[in-house]
Amino acid sequence: MNNMPVPDVSVIVGAYEAMPYLIRCLESVEAQTLGAHRIELIAVDDGSTDGTGEYLEEFATRSVVPTTVVRQANSGGPSGPRNVGLGMATGRYVFFLDADDYFADDALANMVAMAERAGTDVVLGKVEGVNRRAPKSMWKRTTDRVNVHNSQIMYTLSAQKLFRRELLERLGLRFDEGLRSGEDALFTMEAYIRGNGVSVFADRTCYYLVGRDDGKHATKAGDHTHRFAALGAMMALIHELVPAGPKRDRLLVRPFTVGLTQQFGPRIVKESPEVRRSKLELAAPLMERYWSPGVARRIKVAERLRLECVALGRLDLLADVLDYIRAGTEPEVVLRGRGRIPHLAYPYFGDRRAGVPDSAYEVTIRDWVGKPGGRAIEPPRLPRQRRSLTSRLARRVRGLRAWVTPQRG
Repeated sequence: MNNMPVPDVSVIVGAYEAMPYLIRCLESVEAQTLGAHRIELIAVDDGSTDGTGEYLEEFATRSVVPTTVVRQANSGGPSGPRNVGLGMATGRYVFFLDADDYFADDALANMVAMAERAGTDVVLGKVEGVNRRAPKSMWKRTTDRVNVHNSQIMYTLSAQKLFRRELLERLGLRFDEGLRSGEDALFTMEAYIRGNGVSVFADRTCYYLVGRDDGKHATKAGDHTHRFAALGAMMALIHELVPAGPKRDRLLVRPFTVGLTQQFGPRIVKESPEVRRSKLELAAPLMERYWSPGVARRIKVAERLRLECVALGRLDLLADVLDYIRAGTEPEVVLRGRGRIPHLAYPYFGDRRAGVPDSAYEVTIRDWVGKPGGRAIEPPRLPRQRRSLTSRLARRVRGLRAWVTPQRG
């Protein structure tokens, strides 16, 4: 009979060629104020040749933290080692700690306490970059409970978070080993959408995200085909799990802006014709299936316009738009229609031959004239009485549709 207490946290470290960064990483696990008896460490060496596996085994023999080491042939990415560790985990929570990174001493104590208090399935501990940038918009304040629809958490989809293991087992949630890029984003987004809320701990730094001096980091791996595969998987996941409407549209903004626009940035004009053609071919089915007016209206004009050029398959138009943006030119603000709706007159505005719709230039959310951070421009606000009337009409239309739609028996 096993009388061993269940650990609070299973810390899972997938390691490949991780020396010397692994030393500080493991030291930070030992230093946790949560206590060694409340932690288990599962470390998976993914076929390293730099002494990573040997160091893990040596650490396991002397550490006060119960440590299990697995050594395996290289799997080609972080998903395999994480899944191996997750399959062995016994803790009430799991945390995926990258071998290059390290914890603040009280990180796990703070995150576990928050999960216990709030009853949430995912806890985000404040991240700080070391020799690299880290996301910032979601760390404005500590919040017991948010969700992916009412916060900025969709802009931090890395796996370095505290997950309630019961959620992962109930959903059968694992990292997609077929993806070579973006596998952690897919995993985390599903946990956000299907879990029982998310807590944000922003009072102090919990996690230090380290940029390696040698530039070798998992997020930099993979060519454009891998990145398009990841974007398609993310869009499909959102489409499957979230019903059509404003919530789905808002979540789709993430892969379009933090993903697709990056594939069609200034660098594309320097890429080979074969790569440009390949990117357009890979983007076409994504634009056809997932791009919609509801998504477009949640994106600033400069990014939206680039995506509209991609939807048209017009890299020539895109190149002119990129040149205009790179030059820092401020577009003219043109007011259109009875509502005097502002449009930003980027290249091809009003040019019917180009085929770019005027809606691509319309200011629909807070935007900038020229470079971000410059002169702000706001969309026109719908008068309160008109908003109320619009809402009433929308409710009536929904009610009428429900009335006339035959019920399936």
